[in-house]
Amino acid sequence: MFKKILIANRGEIACRVASTAKRMGIRTVAVYSDADAQALHVGACDEALHIGGSAPKDSYLRWDRIIEAAKATGAQAIHPGYGFLSENEEFAQACADAGLVFIGPPPSAIQAMGLKAESKQLMEKAGVPLVPGYHGSNQDKVLLAAEAERIGYPVLIKASAGGGGKGMRAVDKAADFDAALASCKREAINSFGDDAVLVEKYVQRPRHIEIQVFGDTHGNYVYLFERDCSVQRRHQKVLEEAPAPGLTEAMRRQMGGAAVAAARAVKYVGAGTVEFIVEQREGGEMNFFFMEMNTRLQVEHPVTEAITGLDLVEWQLLVAFGEPLPLKQEELKINGHAIEARICAETPDNNFLPATGRLYVARWPRHVAFRRNADGEPFHDAAPVRIDAGFGEGDAISPYYDSMIAKLIVHGSTREQALARLDEALAQTHIVGVATNVQFLRYVVRSPSFEKANLDTALIPREQAVLFNQEPLGLPLAAAAAVAQALLHEKAEEAADPFSRRDGWRSHGLNVRPFQFEFGGEPARAELTYLHDGALTLTVGNVSGALSFKPTAQGIDIDYAGQRFVATVYATGEHDHVFSARGATQILAIDLLAHAGEGEVDTGRLTAPMPGKVVSFAVQAGDKVTKGQALAVMEAMKMEHTIAAPADGVVAELMYGPGDQVAEGAELLKLMI
Repeated sequence: MFKKILIANRGEIACRVASTAKRMGIRTVAVYSDADAQALHVGACDEALHIGGSAPKDSYLRWDRIIEAAKATGAQAIHPGYGFLSENEEFAQACADAGLVFIGPPPSAIQAMGLKAESKQLMEKAGVPLVPGYHGSNQDKVLLAAEAERIGYPVLIKASAGGGGKGMRAVDKAADFDAALASCKREAINSFGDDAVLVEKYVQRPRHIEIQVFGDTHGNYVYLFERDCSVQRRHQKVLEEAPAPGLTEAMRRQMGGAAVAAARAVKYVGAGTVEFIVEQREGGEMNFFFMEMNTRLQVEHPVTEAITGLDLVEWQLLVAFGEPLPLKQEELKINGHAIEARICAETPDNNFLPATGRLYVARWPRHVAFRRNADGEPFHDAAPVRIDAGFGEGDAISPYYDSMIAKLIVHGSTREQALARLDEALAQTHIVGVATNVQFLRYVVRSPSFEKANLDTALIPREQAVLFNQEPLGLPLAAAAAVAQALLHEKAEEAADPFSRRDGWRSHGLNVRPFQFEFGGEPARAELTYLHDGALTLTVGNVSGALSFKPTAQGIDIDYAGQRFVATVYATGEHDHVFSARGATQILAIDLLAHAGEGEVDTGRLTAPMPGKVVSFAVQAGDKVTKGQALAVMEAMKMEHTIAAPADGVVAELMYGPGDQVAEGAELLKLMI
């Protein structure tokens, strides 16, 4: 076996690979950029080398520096993880030329499957069913528009060299085609260095089901069953589960056989994923079409590990070293059900806008891995909840990379048990300092469509009424938690300084103490009344009732107005972040003295919602605009974001130009409202 490998990636996947390597007795080398000097993956490896600037093009995409680092440290092989260089045939070939083992497929397989159009032509020859579409090399925009008309709207434009939802747009009508095509090509050239696209029929009520395949250098191939990845936003996966609910054993074998045929067609070696679009028809009939093959390990591989009990990274290392696959197809079994949730730094209620910041709090649920080694010897399965994290408390989420913080994976004997465990584990996930999608994930898990496994890629828009702009606790309970936290904090201070007692005791009359809050953008007032017997009464709006509380190992046990709940409250400045089994929320405890004299907010300024690059402006100084009109396009975290007018007005001045890098909060343009 290898004695030392270099991991040419970052974040949770680098930590994930290092974990298996360490268990196998393999030393690891990390590489890092300027932005990642203190990153978690750097400390997870035995050695670490700096390879360049923060932007991926200056570091993680510099395969020459990565190969130099491998040779300098004596690494025998390079694991590319996923993303970055994992599907770059030139990098794979450069590794071989340098005498290093690329822990992945041969360059020829990456090349064959790397371009969507060419891979579809290859699959057509192999007899794998394809979605109707245009997969040719002619990229004339007039021709592409004509092909879209021939196929029939709605259509899907996809970057030929793409993945991860980048360079992909659904188009409903011909009038929108040119703008969508231009946006796809911009995103594709920025992400993959290739702006070629293909156009396909947009399948109605589609499910996204993928098959995990493995091949070795001895000609052996297996499929490790399927994963349903239908729950998506912006064409990127949100929740993945295995096995796919409702899939018959016959269809599982058909899809698995097609995936193995695809792998054989390109003499594939290592871990790969064949992705299918599954069309759902009336009466429960399903047809599947080849979409693409990802020639790497997938983000969602842990759900396959959970239901098979196998360590897929270990399999990768064994196969790359020349060993045969540890198991044959008939030896592979499905055990229970697993679901993965991607925890991302983003704001779901604001079109999933990526967020940046420092993780002041990052508390995960109790977890333990649930896989076994190649010999079948089981590891522990005492608490089937697993966290694959790329960040820890105190780490910063930068604008240079994607927004994923961690993956939360659960396993149960049934899907219902896995759902319950996932909701509980998400409730125990506490992140403060950067906006996340954790509460949104809880809404998805508890939505009628997901609970009933009514799955397709339109689940999120279909369930938007219960997924967005929700408030899980409400003002009264949030205020009760904030008051309880404040009183406990004061009590701790009084223990250190008895002369600072603020228990509200008076010789006569009642002490009424006001609290001023802001909740959901609206001001709110609360009054805490200290009774003579030491009891407390809290009034919040039109809700009034007795308040009692006590600290416990799980948080603050609160009883207010007949409702009892346990909350954990983290205070950052004036913000109280409240977490409970019911949900998580924020409430602002306002210091009126600190805010005295503040004026109104200037609504005529439009600022960058995150650090990034200005792609284009759709307006000029002097233009009249209407509310909701697109004004500018920014690029951040490898995605494009449109800045819209908050109200009718006139553009007074553009503050930047296309290509300029801007900081979060930078004024992009002035708008006279």
